[in-house]
Amino acid sequence: MSLWEYKHITSGPHGFATPALLESYLNQLGKDEWEIISYQTLPANALAFNGVARRTTLRDWTLESAAAAAAKIEADKIRAEFAAKFQGNAPAVATGGTDAATEKPSTLVSETAAPEDGFRKLRDTERDGDPEAAEEGDWDNWDNLDDDLPTFFEAIKPHLRKNQRGPGQSVGVTFLAKRWEQSEGDLINALKECGFVIPETEDAPPEILEFEGELYWLNLNNRHELFLNTREKPRPVFRAVPAKKLDPADPTFAVLAEEAAAEQAEKANREAERVAREAEQAARRAEHEARRVAQQAEHEARRVAAQAAREAAQAAAAAKAAAGAASAPDAPAAEGEATAEVESAPTVVDPASLPPEAEEFLTAVRVQMRRNRRGQGYSGSITYLARAFKQSEADLVEMFTAVGLSVPETANDKPAKTTIGAFVYWLNKDSRGAIWINGDEVRAPKPPAPIAPDAPDASAAATAEAGVQGAETTATAAATESAPVAEPVAAIDPVSSVEAPAPAPVAVSEAEAVPEPVALAPAPVVPEPVTEAREPVAFTNASPLAGVRLLLNPNKRGTGVSAEVSYLARTVGRDLQDFLVVLTDLGLALPDTDEDKPSFVEHGDDIFWLNKNPKDGSVWLNAKASRASVKKAAAGGAKPKAKKADVTE
Repeated sequence: MSLWEYKHITSGPHGFATPALLESYLNQLGKDEWEIISYQTLPANALAFNGVARRTTLRDWTLESAAAAAAKIEADKIRAEFAAKFQGNAPAVATGGTDAATEKPSTLVSETAAPEDGFRKLRDTERDGDPEAAEEGDWDNWDNLDDDLPTFFEAIKPHLRKNQRGPGQSVGVTFLAKRWEQSEGDLINALKECGFVIPETEDAPPEILEFEGELYWLNLNNRHELFLNTREKPRPVFRAVPAKKLDPADPTFAVLAEEAAAEQAEKANREAERVAREAEQAARRAEHEARRVAQQAEHEARRVAAQAAREAAQAAAAAKAAAGAASAPDAPAAEGEATAEVESAPTVVDPASLPPEAEEFLTAVRVQMRRNRRGQGYSGSITYLARAFKQSEADLVEMFTAVGLSVPETANDKPAKTTIGAFVYWLNKDSRGAIWINGDEVRAPKPPAPIAPDAPDASAAATAEAGVQGAETTATAAATESAPVAEPVAAIDPVSSVEAPAPAPVAVSEAEAVPEPVALAPAPVVPEPVTEAREPVAFTNASPLAGVRLLLNPNKRGTGVSAEVSYLARTVGRDLQDFLVVLTDLGLALPDTDEDKPSFVEHGDDIFWLNKNPKDGSVWLNAKASRASVKKAAAGGAKPKAKKADVTE
């Protein structure tokens, strides 16, 4: 019974390009003795097919196949004899000889009679009983069979692998013993017979053998395993010959010397240029360092001078208070008030004495500050400013100290105010020890309240005389029933945004009442005193929002209109500070943080609000159409309640 192997044959999904390629493929299957047992073509393409082929792996021996093979051999022999006769007669006829016709080739029959199927030729047994018949082969001489075996060095070549620890190739003796099914002892004996010396330790120097241009040696690894190594014998690629030294009298020697001197001069020039550049950079660094040290010393001197001026002013105020107490012993209340007012008088620092960058620094600080929630002016924490300016808190406090401000020791210490230009600044600490910077606009001294002529009071006179901006004022003037006088307004002392309590409400006249200002970025809003009426900025006859609404541009995304506040201020020809004050009076204010909602102001059919661009910090005024209150209630959306804008007469 035959053993079959099967194979799936296909032309691919698209088939062969030409019928000639298909015919060549099928012919190759026939040459490889594949038998096609299934062949199916595609309906749309005759050159595309799928099928199955098989062929035998072990051929069966049968009497019929043997007889057919013998008949084929006999036919080939007869055909060869006839061919030999014709080939032998051709030259004989030409030359007239007869010997060539009787000669037969000795090897032609044996070569052509060899089977092509790979089986051994059948031995002729007809003359086995004839003692005089010649034997087909010398079956008794088995000693010559060893000459057909390969040498040991040829036998190991298929098993060699790349040497991982050096050049060449190597193979383990244990591996060879397993592959050749021999013991390691027999293999080691064979190595010794070939001339190898077995090393005793892994550090023993190997003895190298040469065979047909290859080098061979044995070595032991750290696990005491024996390895056979080989590599190609190095062959010389050149021959060393002595050269002649160049004679200095040769003209070429002078040319080469000139080239070498030019190269050395070029190297020296490059080195000199490098040293000059380094010296110039070092001098520039030294100059910058000297300038920085001088500026630092100048700032320190100015700070010491400002501190001395503050101490002198405080000493003068104390002396003046003591002199006033001695001259008016019957007025203890007035003395206390005057002393408090003198002590709270701000220290004036000349802006010209400060560094040029001090004004820029204070302007940048004012932009980042917000409205003081517990008094007039504006304030900001040092922690927030340090993050905004990308500086440490200690460096920021040092910068404030350099411009003349002083940090109080504790939260209960009264802050020392410093006037720089048109603004007054002071530092204070909250209950947690955080430092805050506070500021306000320098205000004109408030005129004293009118007092009835028949009721003079030394306390009221002292208060009016020592009235200073930012001091606590106590109105002690008693108004008589027969002489009507204007009720004085108690001034609110600007204090820290954390420590000072909220000011008590005061009664003001209808003409003097103004909305509470709200600060917004980029510049702080400096509110006017409550006792002075601010002149409104008349953009239109009705409300500033009605005129500003015409300058807003439609948004590229979403609904509504918007414009930058600085652009609006330039368009209407107003100062940015005044424009921000007007918007603050109308109720528009920026949220303190990004999470807080802005303040909405409703005017006509629109709702206005302010927001800050997180990328560049610019302030924008936005507006969109408002919805009716009925629709808000039906939608159930909780939106911040919009405040009605004040209409400027």
